[in-house]
Amino acid sequence: MQKIFVAMSGGVDSSVAAALLKKEGYDVTGVFMKGWSDSRFFKDKTMCPWVADQEEARKAAAVLGIPFYTWDVQEEYKKKVVDYMVSSYREGITPNPDVMCNKEIKFGIFLDRALSMGADFIATGHYARTQLLAGGYSLFAGMDKNKDQSYFLWTLTQKKLAHVLFPIGGFIKSHVRELAREFGLSNANRKESQGVCFVGELEVFDFLKSQIAAQPGPVLTAAGKQVGKHQGAVFYTIGQRHGIGSPGGGTAYYVAQKDLAHNTLYVAENIKEGDLYKTELIARGVSWISGTAPQFPLRCEARIRYRQPLQKCFVDAALHVIFDEPQRAVTPGQSIVFYDGNPRTQRAEQSSYDGNPRTQRAEQSSYDDDAVLGGGVIVHDESH
Repeated sequence: MQKIFVAMSGGVDSSVAAALLKKEGYDVTGVFMKGWSDSRFFKDKTMCPWVADQEEARKAAAVLGIPFYTWDVQEEYKKKVVDYMVSSYREGITPNPDVMCNKEIKFGIFLDRALSMGADFIATGHYARTQLLAGGYSLFAGMDKNKDQSYFLWTLTQKKLAHVLFPIGGFIKSHVRELAREFGLSNANRKESQGVCFVGELEVFDFLKSQIAAQPGPVLTAAGKQVGKHQGAVFYTIGQRHGIGSPGGGTAYYVAQKDLAHNTLYVAENIKEGDLYKTELIARGVSWISGTAPQFPLRCEARIRYRQPLQKCFVDAALHVIFDEPQRAVTPGQSIVFYDGNPRTQRAEQSSYDGNPRTQRAEQSSYDDDAVLGGGVIVHDESH
């Protein structure tokens, strides 16, 4: 019997993932990972989020009758995710802690430790799908387009994908909740977490100010008019509206540019203003799901933020990306993820069932949707 370790966060998605695998007859073990936390910066200071999350995960495991463990990854999380987040802001770029959490914690430490303990696979509650094709493992967007989390998974490699399962990737959220009720899970209607991966809802600005000294500076329009004062250009992100230190007065201001050398924020006076839009960018640190770079120039689709509709673009060998349409708030430090958009040609190459849970489940959902080619980090936005 194949052994599968499931990362159980206490939420309904990972609980149902474990339940589905148990129902299919696998040897399932639940694991809750205790990440870094600092109660001084919780939005709700009356509670410690990880305690409630752990209890929900434990209750779900008890209902399913599976072994349950808590792994303390605070030290690793602090080093790999929190320190990365702080250093990114210090450099004036906007980090993506959820991508780093997936890379270093869920599909790093958790995967490695599970395999060392005899697991054949790990599983998570991500809304994404994988499939074993003749050319290797492919990663697809989740069936539920409102919940699709493939944007955060672009660092997955062939070696890791060989041991990763996403049991709920072929379902929509409402169906997952229905399944939770059928399985008798108490978290069927539990509210979704909106905070940082494994941390919860954090007052990010307050936390950053405890790590990086404030350095007040001017907020200017493109015409050079001062409309406010900020607390340090490094704290802000392109496209940000709230908390930028401008009085507003009925005008909605958005961060359009950061001049770090002069500690100055330049703002656009409305979301449609041209300064907020770019048609080109440069990416670095690219990882391709197949393990090899595609043929360039590449015509594909991409997104530069979570849940953004896919945008058509060209990518050259220097990772210079040119979009068909101008993109709002191209932000250095954030991820750009590339999608094929036409993986139908691969379906004929699908492998026959070989005992792999992902292959067995392939008939339950269509794989005609967007295949993830890979992704990278935006390092520079080009001119209009």
